Amino acid sequence: MRLRSLGVALATTASLCALPLAASTTASAAETPLSQGKTVTASSQENGGTPAAYAVDGNTATRWSSAATDDQWLQVDLGATASVTQVVLNWEAAYGKDYKVQISQDGGTWTDLKSVTGGDGGLDTLAVSGQGRYVRMLGVHRATPYGYSLWEFQVFGSPSGTQPGCGTANAAQGRPASASSTENAGTPASAAFDGSTSTRWSSQPADPQWLQVDLGSVQDLCKVDLNWEAAYGKDFQIQASADGQSWTTLKSVTGASGGTASYDVSGSGRYVRILGTARGTGYGYSLWEVAVHTGTTGVPPVQGGGDLGPNVIVVDPSTPDLQQKFDDVFAKQESNQFGTGRYQFLLKPGTYNGINAQIGFYTSISGLGLNPDDTQINGDVTVDAGWFNGNATQNFWRSAENLAITPSNGTDRWAVAQAAPFRRIHVKGGLNLAPNGYGWASGGYIADSKIDGTVGPYSQQQWYTRDSSVGGWTNGVWNMTFTGVQGAPATNFDSGPYTTLDATPVSREKPFLYLDGSAYKVFVPAKRTNARGVSWPANAGTSLPLDQFYVVKPGATAATINAALAQGLNLLFTPGVYHLDQTIDVTRANTVVLGLGLATLVPDNGIDALHVADVDGVKLAGFLIDAGPVNSDTLLRIGTPGSTADHSANPTTMQDVFIRIGGAGPGLATNSVVVNSNNTVIDHTWIWRADHGSGVGWDTNRADYGLRVNGNDVLATGLFVEHFNKYDVYWSGERGRTIFFQNEKAYDAPNAAAITHDGIVGYAAYKVADTVNTHEAWGLGSYCNYTADPSIVQAHGFQVPVKSGIKLHDLLVISLGGMGQYAHVVNDTGAPTSGTNTVPSKVVQFP
Repeated sequence: MRLRSLGVALATTASLCALPLAASTTASAAETPLSQGKTVTASSQENGGTPAAYAVDGNTATRWSSAATDDQWLQVDLGATASVTQVVLNWEAAYGKDYKVQISQDGGTWTDLKSVTGGDGGLDTLAVSGQGRYVRMLGVHRATPYGYSLWEFQVFGSPSGTQPGCGTANAAQGRPASASSTENAGTPASAAFDGSTSTRWSSQPADPQWLQVDLGSVQDLCKVDLNWEAAYGKDFQIQASADGQSWTTLKSVTGASGGTASYDVSGSGRYVRILGTARGTGYGYSLWEVAVHTGTTGVPPVQGGGDLGPNVIVVDPSTPDLQQKFDDVFAKQESNQFGTGRYQFLLKPGTYNGINAQIGFYTSISGLGLNPDDTQINGDVTVDAGWFNGNATQNFWRSAENLAITPSNGTDRWAVAQAAPFRRIHVKGGLNLAPNGYGWASGGYIADSKIDGTVGPYSQQQWYTRDSSVGGWTNGVWNMTFTGVQGAPATNFDSGPYTTLDATPVSREKPFLYLDGSAYKVFVPAKRTNARGVSWPANAGTSLPLDQFYVVKPGATAATINAALAQGLNLLFTPGVYHLDQTIDVTRANTVVLGLGLATLVPDNGIDALHVADVDGVKLAGFLIDAGPVNSDTLLRIGTPGSTADHSANPTTMQDVFIRIGGAGPGLATNSVVVNSNNTVIDHTWIWRADHGSGVGWDTNRADYGLRVNGNDVLATGLFVEHFNKYDVYWSGERGRTIFFQNEKAYDAPNAAAITHDGIVGYAAYKVADTVNTHEAWGLGSYCNYTADPSIVQAHGFQVPVKSGIKLHDLLVISLGGMGQYAHVVNDTGAPTSGTNTVPSKVVQFP
């Protein structure tokens, strides 16, 4: 609860009284705003008693209020295009000092109607001129430490042109229905949608109860007819949803008296439900019939489902010239490190004999079964380094998933570097992680996989394996970390490369596309705690049909993407490069954003690429964000600043989401990834400021920070962050945990002075803020390769406060061939690095 001083309240009242009554001239007192009772959304709400709907309910005793940060908005859907002439904002004591009123036709691309600076609260009556369906208040700066709070947000004007009619057909008739309960077998949910007024649904005599219908696809909703039996609902809501899980209230009804009634609504959804909150009798709720009417009351909704686009190659064992298809893509992508080609191979369940799928840049191969063993390859899935003279340290940006491989010679080769996940694979043999000839290699990541034979990393400098099983593991160079891996070697970090934890504290496997019969679905695995071994074939989780996804294809606009999200659709990015002229805003809990074939998002003109609201259970997976040439503040932001909600039961996850600044051309970003939401799980990311390629230089692709963690109880498993101008990782949230960290400091630091701060030479690769009391990490490595000035001596690789709750296990620093040195490992602890010998300096436990 928020308390305000009486003085503030009286001052606000005085300012209201002092406003000239003549300020409102365009709209008469009796005129009903176009916005009243319409669908409204907001970036946040202060609590359950201040929802967005209260700002358009016509009641000046109820209000919307936001979270206490500047970046907040309130948006109303007028239901159809209108000519807007006036907007009235009736501020509560927490008002906006600087804000914009904006209009949009699609809810994605916004035009400013009015910019207000230096506002003094009270009643703001703004004369405006514009056409659109959506109107919003976009807060820029608050006037108080609280959020933004509006008693009422009123939009006046007139409908534009001829309004489309509302259809007379009943879109709900005969559609699948369900209910919270039924009185008996003779009153099922389906009886309310059978077109007969002599059959009915009735519920148990309790509050609340609901009745729901599936229209089969997302549709524009304009009217709902209710025909109550004697047991009617006194208070109820008419709601819509795109997925049957997250609901938007289209109409709230109180004090109803039963009988038949029609309600005009505005919004879209696939599912419609009547949610009863108070009965009119001592019996349950009972409806003879519910009719749902649809029409085109504005911009048509974005349709879910459809084909997977031109760069998804779907095959089965009988596909002609299958080997040639793999070979053709590999020929294009083998050395195409910074090109625009993107490809996804999808293999239908079955047995594939005698193939060798060589996987190049921006190429992914996945099985379409629900389990890896549904798609059997008697052959190989191969990554080697012939294109780079046997050096595998640049084999980035590719993946394999959800397959079973019986290698042709008994051992499969997967010689990769960063950003090359190997997930949900059953290798019926051994796995070699080194290139042919055992040249240099710098990887990598395995999760939810079963390797029957032995894994040989050989020349791999570091590797992280999670929730898997192996028949054995031989050697390794510097940092081999395991959590929840059956058959993993025992910890020997004092004398060798291994750090082993018996279980992974929190994990949730990456969502994946599969075939259920002939229908595409996305399987979303459930959260696991203290996991050990693979998640399959039990496969706890949920399946989402493809029509609940906007299938994004090259050429799609950010406005359409945001409109799809606003409708409640998830996103499936097909392979391609997507330039964004507005930030993608994910505001709905449990939204899935899944990429195929390393789909790549490029923010243009200095915008941020992707924002996720502080909500439960968003899943981000399988895509690359590539910074644009104009500086972005933050490429990916999870949670709004100041987020405080507990998401432990259903955390947001970020998996195989990669960030790149430079390499494909100049790129600039102050922050790469900022995590504000509590309990977020970061499961395998490579956040990379480029050290080679195009557009590379100390200031040309400047990026100060790789990962900044402000949320509490955030877990990172498989964290690769490299080459940032300042801190690669800066962790200020409490109770953070990292399992495996790989880092290289920026090669191109021009001299020691350029990276000296607070009397310290060099920014730590991994810094825990001085204010933090509890933090723990395992298996951490930082390497320096100061090619621009090899005389640099970095103070340390890791910097943490010395407190009983701060614990670091198994950490090392290395000078790569003597190109710069570290004076210590962590703070002032640990021996300096060893000149040109490339031998680790280790600390097994700190403090």
